[in-house]
Amino acid sequence: MKLLALYNRVNVITTIIVMLITGILYYVAISWILNGQNDKALKVEEDEIFDYVKLNHQLPQVFDSKDQQISFTEAPANSVKRGFINTRYRKDKNDYEPGRGLVSSVTVNGKYYKILIVESKVETEDLIQIIFSITIGVILFLLLVLLIANRLILNRLWQPFYVILKELKLFNITDNQEIPQIATNIEEFSELNQAATIMTSRAKHDYKDLKTFTENASHELLTPIAVINSKLDSLIQTENFSEKQSKLLTDLYTAVSKLSKLNQSLLLLVKIENRLLTDQQNINLHLLIEEMLAHLEDIFLDKQITITAQLNNKEIVANNYLIEILLNNLIINAVRHNYAGGQIVIDLTADNLIIKNTGGSTPLPEEQIFTRFHKSSGSDGSGLGLTISKQICDNFNFSLSYQFNSPYHTFIVTF
Repeated sequence: MKLLALYNRVNVITTIIVMLITGILYYVAISWILNGQNDKALKVEEDEIFDYVKLNHQLPQVFDSKDQQISFTEAPANSVKRGFINTRYRKDKNDYEPGRGLVSSVTVNGKYYKILIVESKVETEDLIQIIFSITIGVILFLLLVLLIANRLILNRLWQPFYVILKELKLFNITDNQEIPQIATNIEEFSELNQAATIMTSRAKHDYKDLKTFTENASHELLTPIAVINSKLDSLIQTENFSEKQSKLLTDLYTAVSKLSKLNQSLLLLVKIENRLLTDQQNINLHLLIEEMLAHLEDIFLDKQITITAQLNNKEIVANNYLIEILLNNLIINAVRHNYAGGQIVIDLTADNLIIKNTGGSTPLPEEQIFTRFHKSSGSDGSGLGLTISKQICDNFNFSLSYQFNSPYHTFIVTF
């Protein structure tokens, strides 16, 4: 969930809860105030009855009133407890409405009477409902304004953050473009922009230093490796060696050969990452794979591997040299990690190139497959083949993925 959506949700829920509690308290307060006013009017009426009895020594006459009713009932002495009550006001013979009453007592000429004064609360409740409705309307209007304001204002306030986030998503360490400075008055976003700019600049600088070192080191290694190979060739051809010496020379020759291949792989990786191989042309993958399988036929026969190829016509626009390296790496990888008498299945469709091979019974660790110099314990490769393949696919906006469905290890190139 986005921060803005979460903030709006929390803000709205909090506002609704606060407004509900405030509305209830407001309703109770208004009811209490208006009941107090009714009680004061009832007390005034009670005082008038007492004054009348004191002057005239008799009960006042009872008249029908629209909003007030008074009744006197003879009762046992001291049996009435004075107090205000919520009761019903009889509007007519069969019609009642809410009322507020005062129960009191008075003694006239030695007789004890219960006094009940009742006033209608209809107008009071109508007033409460009007006030409460207006209040609820104002609250809902404020809530609507708050939602609109949050959506408009907060979206505008967070705009610099989204711009910085977009720039970080588009950031490519191989590009020369820097993350631009975002004009904003918000200090936190300004600091975030500066931190992102400094971080990406440092990453580009470190990458350039590493790239330069790798490129220079690889170039510098070419000459001594070539000299060592030449001397070894001359030494092997011109001298007679014992079996032990021959084995040592063979091991040395193998090690230098691996070093040469590793150096070539590093140079190729640098060229791919720096997009130095930019020539592109139309490539018929069907024909290219058939030619490659024909060239590798001796390797398949030597390991007794059965090849099953179902190739549809598929043309892509890419660098022919890099695509040959991609196909060679994937096919040789399928051979290297296969067993004698195993199978390799190649399917080429309009959308995918699928290369499956039998091999180990456990899947490869997916998080390390395309990591540089990662290889299985029994592999004699450099550990860069799949890394180079992944980089080639990325350069042409292809995707390279791995799946394991026993007994097949599957690499899929999606165009």
